[in-house]
Amino acid sequence: MNSIISSSLFIIGILILRWLHSQHKIENLEKNISLAQNTPLISICVPARNEERNIRRCVESLLAQTYPNFELIILEDRSTDSTAKILDELAQKDTRLKIISGNVLPLGWAGKPHALTQTSASAQGEWLCFVDADTFAAPDALNAVYTNALKRDADLFTIFTHQEMESFWERTILPLVLTALSAGFSPRKVNDPKSDIAIANGQFIFIKRSVYDAIGGHAAIKDSIVEDKDLAMLTKSSGYRLIIADGSDYVRTRMYTSLPEMWEGWTKNIYLGLRDEPRLVVLGIFGAFLALSAALLLPLWVAWGVYLTVSSPNQAGFVILIQALLLWAYLIYWRVKANEGMDVPAWYALTVPLGAGVFAAMMFTSAFKVISGKGVMWKGRNYKR
Repeated sequence: MNSIISSSLFIIGILILRWLHSQHKIENLEKNISLAQNTPLISICVPARNEERNIRRCVESLLAQTYPNFELIILEDRSTDSTAKILDELAQKDTRLKIISGNVLPLGWAGKPHALTQTSASAQGEWLCFVDADTFAAPDALNAVYTNALKRDADLFTIFTHQEMESFWERTILPLVLTALSAGFSPRKVNDPKSDIAIANGQFIFIKRSVYDAIGGHAAIKDSIVEDKDLAMLTKSSGYRLIIADGSDYVRTRMYTSLPEMWEGWTKNIYLGLRDEPRLVVLGIFGAFLALSAALLLPLWVAWGVYLTVSSPNQAGFVILIQALLLWAYLIYWRVKANEGMDVPAWYALTVPLGAGVFAAMMFTSAFKVISGKGVMWKGRNYKR
C-alpha cells in the first residue's frame, strides 16, 4: 500500500512540476531595432510615495531615453521621507521633469489609481507609459517598447521586467512567486484575444491615450489595489488588444529588499489578485497546496523513505526513498533552470522548501486579512474592501 501511494505521488509530482515550469514561455522584445521613424509624444507617468531609495535612479534612467519625443511627469504623493527633496533637486537640473503634488486621497479611492489619474490628467501624449518608481529603464527601452507595440498592433502593451534580487529572502521567495504568476496568467492566453485571461505588470504599462480615455482610465477602477490587473481586464474585455512581452533586457525593477517588505507587498497582491475570479481562487488554493507540499510533504516523504529503509530493510522502502529523492532532484533541476533566467545563484534551488513555506503563509495570511475585514496595509495606508 505504501509503495502504491508513493508511486502515485511520484507520477503526479513529475507531471505538476513539468506543467508548472512550462507556462512562462513569452516572446522577447525585438532587439537591434532602429529609432522609430514616427515619434508621437509619449507621456511617462510615475507615481512616487516614500520612494527615496529608488526615485533618483528611476528618474535619471527615464530622462536618459533615446526616444526623442517624451515628457516625464512625476506625482509626488504626499511622501513623508525625502522623496520630494530629491525630486526638486532633479527638476532643477532638467526642465523636462514635471512634478505634480498629489492631492489628499479621496474616500473610495486606492492610492495608486488616484495618483495615476492625476498624472494622466496632465499628460499630453498620444501614448501613456505608466512606470513604477522602483523601475529602471535602459536608454533604448522606450523606443523598443513603442516599436514593438506598433508591430504587435497593441492597444495596451506591458512587459515583464528583470527583477533585481540581491538579498537571501528575495532570492528564496520571489522566484517561486514569479513562477506561480506565470502559471496563473499564462502569457500565451493573455495575448490571445479569444481568452478572457488578462494581466499587466504595473511596473511598466504602455497604453494608447485614446484607449485609456475610452475605458474610463484609472477612475474606472478607482478602488482597486491591484490596478494593473484590473486595467488589463478592463482593456481586454472592452475589445482592445492586450499584449504582454518579456522586456527584461531593457527594464529592471527592485521590488522589495527585505522579508517584511515582501510580506507586506505580496499579502496585498496575492489574494486581491485572485478573489474576484472563481477560477483563479481555485488555482490559488491549488498553488498554496503545492507550496505547502514542497515545504512539508517532500521532506517528510524523504524522511518516511529513510525510516522504512532503515527500520525494516526491503525493496518497497528503498523504492519509496528513491522516488522521493528523484522527485526532489527533478524539482531542483527545474528551479536551477528558473533561477538561471533570473540571475539567481543555482544553489538557491535548495531553499525551495523554505521559500514555498513562506509563500504559502503569505497566501493564507492575505486571504484571512481580507475575509476577516482587517484589510491590508500598503504604503502606510490601510485598505479594507
